[in-house]
Amino acid sequence: MPPTAHRPEPERTPPARTPRRRWGRWLAGAVSLAVLVTSCGGRALLDGVGDAIGRVDAFDRTKDRPADDGVTTFLVVGTDDREGIPADTLKNVLHAGGESCHCTDTMMIVQLAEDGGRASVVSIPRDSYVTIPAHQDLSGKQVPDGHGKINAAYGMGGAPLTVRTVEQNTGLRIDHYLQINFLSFVSTVDALGGVEVCSSRPLKDEYSGLDLPAGTTRLDGAGALKYVRARHLDGSSDLGRMQRQQKFLAQLLHQATGSGTLLNPVKLTRVTDAVLKSVKADQDLSSEDLLRLATRLKDLSPARADFTTVPVSDVNYQVEGWGSTVRWDAAGAKALFAAVREGRPLTDRPAAATASTPVAVTVPPGQIHVQVLNGAGVVGLGARVDTDLRKAGFATTGAPSNAGGGSTTRTTVRYDPRWDESVKTMAAALPHAELVPTPGLGATMQVIAGTDYTGVTGVAAPPSPSPAAPSSSAQAPAVTASTGTEISCP
Repeated sequence: MPPTAHRPEPERTPPARTPRRRWGRWLAGAVSLAVLVTSCGGRALLDGVGDAIGRVDAFDRTKDRPADDGVTTFLVVGTDDREGIPADTLKNVLHAGGESCHCTDTMMIVQLAEDGGRASVVSIPRDSYVTIPAHQDLSGKQVPDGHGKINAAYGMGGAPLTVRTVEQNTGLRIDHYLQINFLSFVSTVDALGGVEVCSSRPLKDEYSGLDLPAGTTRLDGAGALKYVRARHLDGSSDLGRMQRQQKFLAQLLHQATGSGTLLNPVKLTRVTDAVLKSVKADQDLSSEDLLRLATRLKDLSPARADFTTVPVSDVNYQVEGWGSTVRWDAAGAKALFAAVREGRPLTDRPAAATASTPVAVTVPPGQIHVQVLNGAGVVGLGARVDTDLRKAGFATTGAPSNAGGGSTTRTTVRYDPRWDESVKTMAAALPHAELVPTPGLGATMQVIAGTDYTGVTGVAAPPSPSPAAPSSSAQAPAVTASTGTEISCP
């Protein structure tokens, strides 16, 4: 909390101190997550969503699980369920003929940081060769632990064994489980009005039906499904397809957060209706959980989402009885999951800054106390500005309020003239804001957010010299990841 206002001395400058045709359903899971938890539409909507979601018993209550690590981690799986889609549509429109199977073909881990300001998305190759825990199969037979492809766990023991397999091989605690089928992806993209994708070269895959020109193209649900399923574009096969899926998800997140969908009740209802037709969640995901996540995630953006894939050492690791499998790079995977487990960003870029290079200032933002007021009357704007400033290093109150009137256009900064050096830091962070001297205001500045607010520019003060602290992960391999902004269309 900010200190009590007092009469300080005038301020001085401080001292410097995958089989084919099946990828893509996980994207709908991520959409479901983003839509359901970022809405600020109120408890009634979340209650209705919580009641409408199909449920699945995803956790084996008889087995020990990793201890609660304080973050929220989802396991999103895509199943080959095509129920509700006519056969001719599957074959002629979606290019997804053949028989469905009781299996998962896509797996991804989505972890949300404690403060809700960052998400980490880790794709797991479906053919990963891993340890599968001892379990009781679907017929009731006891099966000892062994090794196999990670996607086989679902067929062996359903959702509970899938969760246990992921937990055992990653060391992560899975808090919630989302299961997506074929129909959800197509209907969700259509409900969003399509999604734009971009490519520097034409992409054509006769197996998936993809025929995409170079440049930017808006795809409907059927076209998007062809894009995320394509695996015959180059020699990268499934690994290249996972990269395209991550690009698509970044674009989808950008569109959902930037188009007003999450603040428009009509659009939001249309999207959630599409999602709920074919999404299942664990029995523990309650309306209270959705409400908590809504509070934490309303400011999530592509720049604050990290995307990566489990590092691999061999994409054609031959195993008797399993054929070609994917072998993880042991050291790289260990480093990745350690970072995820500790809630650390997977990229080394600052999350809150909107400028590529922070503006140099003399007063560090951590020394500046700020109260945020929502002057525009836009739902969630005050909280978003407070979060952006806090992530840029400012000491915000964490409790934004309304300024009254709800008609402010230009963002304004009120400050006590005695803090004339500190306001330079605030001006650098909010370069388009109007500065209003307010004698007697005290040590806490006020930011009145207007409709012109677009974000916070990163600021940095020279650090004070100090002994270098040893890093526990100094010898660990570097984690390779990209933010959603970096992999989405320009």
